[in-house]
Amino acid sequence: MQVLIPIAIVIATIAFMEWVAWASHKYIMHGWGWGWHRDHHEPHDNRFEKNDLYGVVGAAMSISMFMLGSPLVAGDYAWPPATWIGLGILGYGIIYTLVHDGLVHQRYFKYVPKRGYAKRLVQAHKLHHATIGKEGGVSFGFVWPQDPAKLKAELKRQREAGEAVVRESAGA
Repeated sequence: MQVLIPIAIVIATIAFMEWVAWASHKYIMHGWGWGWHRDHHEPHDNRFEKNDLYGVVGAAMSISMFMLGSPLVAGDYAWPPATWIGLGILGYGIIYTLVHDGLVHQRYFKYVPKRGYAKRLVQAHKLHHATIGKEGGVSFGFVWPQDPAKLKAELKRQREAGEAVVRESAGA
C-alpha cells in the first residue's frame, strides 16, 4: 500500500505534464519563446535544433525536483514527494522524446504507423505543422491527440478568418 502513493504521484505528474507541455507550447513556444521554437517549424539539415533547449528546461525541472526531494541536498528541508514528481517529469520527457522526436519527426527511427493511436498522433502533429509562422495553429499537446477531422476544420476556419497562414498541402 505504501508504494501506491509514489506510483500515483508519478502517474499524476506525467498526466499533468501533458497540460504543462500544451500550455507552454501554445503560449510560450508560439509566443515570446518563438526564437527557440522557430527552427522546429522550418526545414533544416541540422542534427539539433534550438527547440531542443526546451528539453534542457524540462530536464532542469526534473533535476530540481530530485534535489528538493533529497535529504542529501535539501537537508532538513527535503520534501520526499518531490522525488516522485521529478520521476514523473523525467517519465514525460522520455515519452515526449520517443513519441514526438522519434515517432512523429523520425529523428531516431523510421516507422510510419498505418492505424490506431500512433497514426492519429502523427496526423495531429503534422496538422500542427500545417501553419506558417507562430500565429494560429492546432494540436499543441503531444501525447493525447485530437481528432484530425476536427483539427482540419479548425485550420480551415483560421485560414478563412485570416488568423493563420496554412500550407496548401495541409488539406484544410
